[in-house]
Formats: sequence, C-alpha cells, structure tokens
Amino acid sequence: MIRLIVFIYLVCFAFVELKAQSNVNSKLVYRDSRVRDYITPAAIVWKSDTTGEYIKNAENLLNSGNGQADLSKTNLCILKNSKEHHASIIFDFGKEIHGGLQIVTDMFPNKLGEKVHLRFGESLSETISEVIPEAGAATNEHAMRDFEITLPWLGKLDIGNTGFRFVRIDLLSNNAQLNLKEFNGIFIYRDIPYLGSFTCNDSLLNRIWQTGAYTVHLNMQEYLWDGIKRDRLVWVGDLHPEIKTINSVFGYNEVVPKSLDLIRDITPVEEWMNGITSYSMWWVIIHKDWYLNNGDLEYLKQQREYLLALLEKFASMVGEDGKEQLTGRRFLDWPSSPYPEAIDAGYHALLKMTLEAGVLLSFELEEDETAKLCQNKAALMEKVVPDHVDSKQAAALLALANSISEKEANAVIEKDGAQRFSTFYGYYMLLAMAKADNYSGALEIIKAYWGGMLQLGATTFWEDFNIEWMENAGRIDEMPKEGSVDVHATYGDYCYQGLRHSFCHGWASGPTAWLSEHVLGIKVLEPGCKKIAIEPNLGNLQWVEGTYPTPQGLIKVRHEKQANGKIISDLTVPAGIEVVE
Repeated sequence: MIRLIVFIYLVCFAFVELKAQSNVNSKLVYRDSRVRDYITPAAIVWKSDTTGEYIKNAENLLNSGNGQADLSKTNLCILKNSKEHHASIIFDFGKEIHGGLQIVTDMFPNKLGEKVHLRFGESLSETISEVIPEAGAATNEHAMRDFEITLPWLGKLDIGNTGFRFVRIDLLSNNAQLNLKEFNGIFIYRDIPYLGSFTCNDSLLNRIWQTGAYTVHLNMQEYLWDGIKRDRLVWVGDLHPEIKTINSVFGYNEVVPKSLDLIRDITPVEEWMNGITSYSMWWVIIHKDWYLNNGDLEYLKQQREYLLALLEKFASMVGEDGKEQLTGRRFLDWPSSPYPEAIDAGYHALLKMTLEAGVLLSFELEEDETAKLCQNKAALMEKVVPDHVDSKQAAALLALANSISEKEANAVIEKDGAQRFSTFYGYYMLLAMAKADNYSGALEIIKAYWGGMLQLGATTFWEDFNIEWMENAGRIDEMPKEGSVDVHATYGDYCYQGLRHSFCHGWASGPTAWLSEHVLGIKVLEPGCKKIAIEPNLGNLQWVEGTYPTPQGLIKVRHEKQANGKIISDLTVPAGIEVVE
C-alpha cells in the first residue's frame, strides 16, 4: 500500500513538473524575412585525384537531389584517403551567393562520422589558402569560411553562413572513406522582384547594371550590409549608394528603414554613427533620398526628434567664417585616407549637402525654424572654397555641393580616366561628370573600371579596385598561375589586404543607380515620385530602355537616337505622376 501511494505521488509530481515546464514561454526573437534555396554546384574546377582511385563519381554531385538521405546507394560520390593521399575537391557555384552548404551523406565505414575541412572562397585563390594570423591572409572574421567539421553517417548537415562562390572539401583522416549523396549550396536571400531594369545596345553596360543590382541584392539580408563575407554590418555611409540602387531596382523595401533605425537607436545624438563623423551626415542625406523616392511622411515623422537634434548639432559646427568645425574621426573613403586636405575639402562639401538636405526634410516636417537655421548655415558655407588638391573624391563632392564649378571638377575626375577611381566614391565622381554633361566620358570609365572587375571573373562588385591591377592579372575563377598576378591574394590595403578583401560590397553598386538616373534619365523632383523629369543622356549609345519603380507603379521608357542626333522617346508613366518637360 505504501509503495502504491509513493508511486501515485511520483506520477503526480512528474505531471505537475511537466505541466510547469510546458507553461514556460519562449520569446520569438524575429521571423526571418529571407528564403533558403538549395542549389547544385555549377562545376568542379579541381580535384586532388584524376585517376579515380581516391575520388569516384564526383560529377554526380552536380545533379539535382532532394536533400534526403536514403538507402538506395545510387549516384554516390566516394572520397577515399590513404596514408599518403587525401581526397579534395573544389566546387564552383557559378556566381557569388550568400549562405552555406547542405551536405547529404550515405553509409560509410566509420559510423561515428568523418571529419572534413571546408573552405569557402570568393575566389579560387581563397579556397586554397590557410587561416593564419598575418596581414593579407584569409580570415574567419565576421563569418566562418574555414573550419573543420564532422559529417554524420547516413545523414544531413546544414553548415556555413558567409559569402562565397567556391567551396573546397578535404577528407582529413588517414585510411578513411566518405560517401556523399549531395553537396548543395544554401542560397539565403530576400525573394523580391527586380522591378527596375536597364538595357541598351552595349552589352557590357547591361552586365554592369545587373551586377550592381545583384551585389546590393545579396547584401539585403536581415539588415542592409556592406559585404556578405566581411563587413556584415550596417555601415550607414556605405549605405548611400546601396539605397540609391535599391530605389532604382527594387523600390521600397523594409530593409532600408529597418537598418536606418538600427543605427539611429544604437547611436546617441552626441556621438557619431559607426564612430565616423561623415556617416552621421550620410544618415541625413539618405533620409532625403529615401523620402524623395517613397514619400512616406509618417516614417519621416518618426525621425523628428533625432533628426532635428542632429541638424542643430551640424549647424553649430559651421563657424562664422563659413568653415566646418566637425569633430571626431574624419573619413571619406579608404583611398583618400592619406590626404587630410582632400578629406577637409570633402567634409566641407558633405556638411553643406547635409544642411541642404536638412532644409527639405525640416520643411516637410513643418519645422520652419530648423529649416531656416540649416539654410542660413549652408549659405554661410558658400563663402569658403576649399582646395580639392586634385583629389577626385574631393572635387566630386565640391561640385555636387556647388562649391566649385562642374567644369573644374570634371577636369580633375576625367584626368587619367579610371585611374584613382574608387568603388565607393566612384559613384559621386560619376555624378559630378554628369553634372558637367560628360556622359560619354563617364560611360567609358564605367566600362573600364567596373567592367575591369567583370573581365577578371567577378560576378559581384568588390570592396576596392584599382585599374592598375589589370596588368598581367589572372582571373579570380581560375587557379593562380606562375607568371600571372593572383589579384585576390596580392592586392588590397588598409583593412582589406589580400584575401581579407571582400568581393561583394554594396557600396560599389553606383553605376546601377547612375545609369537609371542619367542615361534612362529618370529624375525624382518631388517626394513619392509625384513629379519627375525625363532627361535621357545616351552619350555614344544608340538606344536604351528600362523601367523605374515608384510608389504609383513602374515608369517605362525607351530612347532612340536618330541619325541627326535627336533622341525620340517612348514613355509610359503611372497615374498620379507629373512629368516636367
């Protein structure tokens, strides 16, 4: 009887404990707004064994599977190691993607699993590198791209979260065997349509527009990043070219306000966003461009308190002599970093542009006093004309701020063509060239500079690039060869030396936005695209057509140059949009 009572007590206690545990509430952190597609490799580019003794049927891994282990024992790839020879394969997924790997295994001798070494690479060179603590070496910073892991017997493993095109797998143990059923890429991205488009009679320009769009698309993850391998952060200054590209290609997407709000919420107004003075200025300029394209006044009102405080702070940093007195870390882009006079000139221009953006935003918020303050301070800055010291970055910003003539800026920027261009500030150099009506020159630089990356095998645009790197350079989708330069391992500077260099950086997408605005000629004049101008500039092109997303729908245009040079345009504009002649 006593035993029965004890048993009943234990059962009741267990039930109460189980019920208590079931009442413990976990909290949803967030719901992923991205999708996961599983894709096969496009090709095998290298194997450690070509005899078939150690690697059998590797080509089976290029076939589509179902992600499920089974007992059929068919279509397997078999890797074998002896004591002297270890099996390795490098796969090419055909283009840069963001995500990881799904590896499906069959039965093999070691039921405890087999250890493999995985190396992701944005170039083939990166997949044959080792992670070592030296400048220029491949790293695991921001995202793991080089690690060892045990694969299960008759199972499946999803692993990895980085940016890559190539993957190398090495079977590690001596006298081991690994049977692989599938080796799939996990492609993680926002499943959104490309609403904007650009096509012309120059196929290289078409590829450049599309590559810039795809580069930004890959960086539209849970937040808007600058790089999918390294720099997986919200760098708000870097976001400006990305957001201009998003406006041109995707239209409204929640990743933009989500990212702008994140950086606002983690940065007290007394500090500078990302620790860089210019990045707080870019935050204001981005809000102007985002509001012009989307016209979301309710969202702009959410910025009121922070925006007004920030604008008053910027206004206080204009001296009575019209000179900027900004504090903190002074940064434009990496290539201009050694030239403090160029940075000073660029800062003057950026502050003036920020205050002018503040005028528009303050008026929209019916904050007339702040608008007048920004207006007066911007006018005061017109007294000062800084020396651009022949810096293409500084000259471009000064022209955009109307501090120097577009003719003067163009002379600096077009000198030596694509030399001394940069992936980030190249966008502003192109804008300054357009302001000087040098469209043909800008198009040639786009083809030489951004086209140079494509010529070296790029499928996305890079963190940095110098046109001089083209000399005797090997392609990034080919194994390094004696007598040619390994671009990825050899070049780079500052924080992007060698293989640490990111080959998918959103700030390099400027030509996409520029081609839509200045060749298709679609210019937004009033918030929400309610008033636009169509001003095509074909340069040496014969025709161009494309679309541009607005809150009212797609603008569709086609321009054709006649024998006499006159441009004939065909235009379709949604209701609610006024076109200014």
